[in-house]
Amino acid sequence: MQRILKNKGARTGVFFGATSGVITTMGLIAGLNAGTNSLVAVLGGILVVAVADAMSDAMGIHLAQEADPESTNEHIWAATIWTFFTKLIVALTFALPLLLFSLQVAVAVAVGWGLLVITLLSTYLARIQKTPVLHVVTEHLAIAIVVVAVSHFIGVWVNNSFA
Repeated sequence: MQRILKNKGARTGVFFGATSGVITTMGLIAGLNAGTNSLVAVLGGILVVAVADAMSDAMGIHLAQEADPESTNEHIWAATIWTFFTKLIVALTFALPLLLFSLQVAVAVAVGWGLLVITLLSTYLARIQKTPVLHVVTEHLAIAIVVVAVSHFIGVWVNNSFA
């Protein structure tokens, strides 16, 4: 893993893909569960996000890197490929609790898993940047929790308004 993270493009793709995979999938799970209370909807949403949003994020990173005049072709493609595969794999990990537990337990486990991944990524990032770990972890967890809460309430609103 250290070898991969020495490549600037791969590092960009891994951190972006993992963070996006966690935040997007946790928000999707919280919102779809609150809005539908349906295992099929939540699991289907995860699978769609794992593929479609991974492709979308990879394309977005690709274009963003192309817009940077300092990016090399190697950097651009490393960021693109690592974003896609990291987001795909991270998002798919959220399906496992849904296959093992009841929906409500699975949602709690998935959110816990996502917060753990954000904590680990943030801790690693703070250490390599030599910044206070607690500050970085707290900031990133707060953002993740806000995404989950807002997504949950959007799901509740959709259910109450249209169900």
